[in-house]
Amino acid sequence: MAHKSGFVNIVGSPNVGKSTLMNQLVGEKLSIVTSKAQTTRHRILGIVNEEDYQIVFSDTPGVVNAAYKLHEAMMDYVNASLKDADVLLFITDTLESEMNHKETLEKIKKLKVPVLCLINKIDLSNQDKLTERVKYWQEQLPNALIFPISALHNFNIDQVWKSILEFVPENPPYYDKEEISDRPMRFFVSEIIREKIFLHCQKEIPYSCQVEIEEYKEEELIVRIRALIIVERDSQKGIIIGKGGEMLKRIGREARIEMEKFIGSKVFLENFVKVDKDWRSTDAKLKKYGY
Repeated sequence: MAHKSGFVNIVGSPNVGKSTLMNQLVGEKLSIVTSKAQTTRHRILGIVNEEDYQIVFSDTPGVVNAAYKLHEAMMDYVNASLKDADVLLFITDTLESEMNHKETLEKIKKLKVPVLCLINKIDLSNQDKLTERVKYWQEQLPNALIFPISALHNFNIDQVWKSILEFVPENPPYYDKEEISDRPMRFFVSEIIREKIFLHCQKEIPYSCQVEIEEYKEEELIVRIRALIIVERDSQKGIIIGKGGEMLKRIGREARIEMEKFIGSKVFLENFVKVDKDWRSTDAKLKKYGY
C-alpha cells in the first residue's frame, strides 16, 4: 500500500473547540484547553504516525479582528494554514450563529482542497438546533462535508478520521516517524504554565502574559526548569504573584504536576515574574518572544 502523508489544518473562531479536537486527534495534550477564548497563540503541529501514513495536524489561533500586533501575528498563522492545507478542518459549534470574520470565511469558500465542516459541542444542543446549524453551513459551504461532533466526548471523531485518511494524498513522511510535534519540550512546558495562568487569573491578566523558559536541564533523576512569566504592567505582576506569593505558588504547583505527566520525570520548577511594558504591541518584542 502506498504511504500517505499530509497537512490537516484546523481553523475556526475562538473558543469553538479547536484545541480539544487537536488533542483528541493526536492522542496527546499538545494545545492549551480552557473555557476562555484566544488561548492558542501559535500554530502547533501534532503528528500522528502509522506504518502507512503520517498525518500532520495543525492547531491555529482563533480567527480574530486584530486589536494588538500580537493578534496580527496570530492571524498570520491562520492565513498560512489556509495556504498549505491538504485537508482543512473548519470547526464551528452549535452556539456560533455565524463566523464573525467574513474575510476568512470567504477564503475557505474558495479553497480547492477538501474541507470538512465540523459542528462541535452537539452535547450542548438539541436536534432542532443541530438541524438548523447543519442546514446553515451546507448553504455557506456547499462543497464541504458536514460532521456534527463532540470533541470533548470523542463523538463522531472516528468518521472524521475516515474522511481525513481518504483525502490525504500519497506522499513520503514529512517528519521523523518518532516525532509527535515540531515544537521542542521548552515550548510545551511554557504552554502548561500559561494554561494555569488562564485557569486562575481573570480579565486581561492571562492575555497580557508570556512565558519564557530560561533553563531546561535534564538530570538523571529530575528535570530542572526555570520559567519567566512576562507581564505588561506592575499591577499585573502583583496579581500573578498574589498575596504572600500564593497565586504564583498555585500556578507553579499545578504546572509542575502536569509537566511531570507530560515529560515522564520528576520536575523542579522555579517561576519568576518580570514586567516588559506593552510587549504585545511592539514588533521587536513579539519577534523576541517567537511570534
